[in-house]
Amino acid sequence: MSFNELVIQNEVVIRLGFFFGVFAVMALWEVAAPRRVLTVSKAVRWANNLGLVFFNSFILRLIFPAAAVGMAVFAGEQGWGIFNYYDVSPVTAVVASVVAMDFAIYLQHIMVHAVPVLWRLHRVHHADLDFDVTTGARFHPIEIILSMLIKFATIVVLGPPVVAVVIFEVVLNATAMFNHSNVRLPLGLDRVLRRVVVTPDMHRVHHSVEDDEANSNFGFNLPWWDRLFGTYRDQPRAGHENMSIGIHTYRDPKLVSWLHGMLWLPFIGRINSYVINRRQWSNDNEK
Repeated sequence: MSFNELVIQNEVVIRLGFFFGVFAVMALWEVAAPRRVLTVSKAVRWANNLGLVFFNSFILRLIFPAAAVGMAVFAGEQGWGIFNYYDVSPVTAVVASVVAMDFAIYLQHIMVHAVPVLWRLHRVHHADLDFDVTTGARFHPIEIILSMLIKFATIVVLGPPVVAVVIFEVVLNATAMFNHSNVRLPLGLDRVLRRVVVTPDMHRVHHSVEDDEANSNFGFNLPWWDRLFGTYRDQPRAGHENMSIGIHTYRDPKLVSWLHGMLWLPFIGRINSYVINRRQWSNDNEK
């Protein structure tokens, strides 16, 4: 059995193993060294956020049973994509593919903030009133499906090795849990880490209720894109302990902390003119 075949055969086990392992580590870290005091019942938030995660996983497996790894296998068989067309070393193809897919996620993240109908979906993620390890995987099912389709398109263009897709999926899930965690890092360590990976303090700024802060720090894994394209913000004005998390106009826990409210959230309110860094807060407009 080849290495690729071994990875394909055990892809689900690999991803789930890393998911539950990293989740357990971050959950314990949050208890041992929390960055902020939570404002909503943790039991309620975790039950509903994780309920949404498992529901999304079921929907994805139902619609896309082979998922991203299956698309990578198919693209390779068809000879589609840059790395299937050009003869490059396996290591170069893997590293370049992981970095390129991370850049695609950065661009996708900006897009869901900039396009009104996509923001309707993405605000489910931002409406969480607290910021912890369960926030990292809290997305509306329709956004999850769209994200998978974008991932498929990226794979078709790149033609990444199968192992690169598995690595990217594992790293994406692990770093999403890490950088959404309510953990306290020593400031000196945070300054060093955020040069190579998005840290919790860096990404927490993006979950601020303040529009200019929410329109920054779009990176999920690598922090370089924010620095390169001018979307990096170092710290929130109010400080991490005093900043408000969520969306100004969606503060009712019954709507934003319970599963039925999260599923319904994209379909309420108006779609307004929406341009990144030019949004205005009011009682009639949403973030």
